[in-house]
Amino acid sequence: MKLGKRAGSFDRSGDLPVIIFARGQDVRYFTIRPWMTLFACAALASITIGYFAATAYLVLRDDLVAADMARQSHLQQAYEDRIATLRAQLDQMASRQAMEQQLMQRKVAELLRKQDELVERHSRLDPVLQRAEQLKAAGGSAPLPTPRPDVRADAQIDRTAITASAYTGLAAAKIPWPLRKGDEPSEPAARAEALFSALDRALHDLESNQLTRIGTLTEEAYQTADAISAALHDAGITLASGYGEEDVGGPLLAGGDALPFDERVRELDDALDRLEDVKQRARRIPVANPIPGAAVTSSFGMRRDPILGRPAHHSGMDFRAPPGAPVRAAGAGTVVSAGWNDGYGRMVEVDHGNGITTRYAHLSRILVRKGEEIRNGALIGRVGSSGRSTGPHLHYEVRKNGRAVNPLKFLSVGRRIAALL
Repeated sequence: MKLGKRAGSFDRSGDLPVIIFARGQDVRYFTIRPWMTLFACAALASITIGYFAATAYLVLRDDLVAADMARQSHLQQAYEDRIATLRAQLDQMASRQAMEQQLMQRKVAELLRKQDELVERHSRLDPVLQRAEQLKAAGGSAPLPTPRPDVRADAQIDRTAITASAYTGLAAAKIPWPLRKGDEPSEPAARAEALFSALDRALHDLESNQLTRIGTLTEEAYQTADAISAALHDAGITLASGYGEEDVGGPLLAGGDALPFDERVRELDDALDRLEDVKQRARRIPVANPIPGAAVTSSFGMRRDPILGRPAHHSGMDFRAPPGAPVRAAGAGTVVSAGWNDGYGRMVEVDHGNGITTRYAHLSRILVRKGEEIRNGALIGRVGSSGRSTGPHLHYEVRKNGRAVNPLKFLSVGRRIAALL
């Protein structure tokens, strides 16, 4: 093979390299053109680059694989961390919901406990309030406080167990339920919390109202008893307390585990016991008018005797009344005399205890018997003019320890305490 230069007319681009292949008589040649050179250089360069790339890949393959594995591991770790975060958030939400549910259950249990406690309190308070109502029915005025204004409650709460006729004037607590749209919390938990808070305030208000009512009833019972005792004391009548020693006292401080409510109820019960005792004793004192509305024709003390016309002591009061008018007992007691008694004519004498007796004279008829127990205001006879009398009237006497006293003092006391008895 020989390289030579091709000459001739066909050589347009000047001298070009020629490659000649000769085998015997057979000669072959071809011209190496520039593009072939470029192609060969490019191929050589590609092979060289490929070689170096392959060599570099073989050398750096482990590093690339390790880097890829590290990247995959990092992605997997990030994915697992995200899953763990979401799981922790889910567990936290579940735990919070469980805590909120437990809290709601505790609050519901607490509300039910308070309601049961109020129901139990009312069951214990109801007999005491019934006694107060009975005292009111018996005396016309009970030691009940002035009812508070009737404020309608917005809450739909079943209070049938803790409200009764004795609580008619009791103002119900305001509960903001249903909540107004402007005030309604956005989350269910917040709405439930607002509802429980409102219910708790309502039960607390009911409990406070119960204690306040008990305190008011207790105070007014003592005040009524003191008013009756004071009025009788002004008339010179001292009621025995019925509680043992006199002029002693103090607050009721119960020992042990007694709750304030129990102490208040016991104190109210004691106050009603005292009031009832005072009323029963006061009803035996002759403070009522034996003939209500009748005119007094002769008072107690010195006067001109209607028969002899000379000064004489009048031991009672004379009430003008038509014949047959009813004569009623001025106080409860025991009939110790019922019959004719000289100048008194037909007379009834009643023993009221505490050394006090009353006499009803000049009767036309006697309607009770000796030894009979009579109540205050009981019908004991009819007006007449029997005995030493100038006309139909009632001669009424009050005696203390056998000595005649002025009945007007007792009648004045009766007008003061009539509404309290």
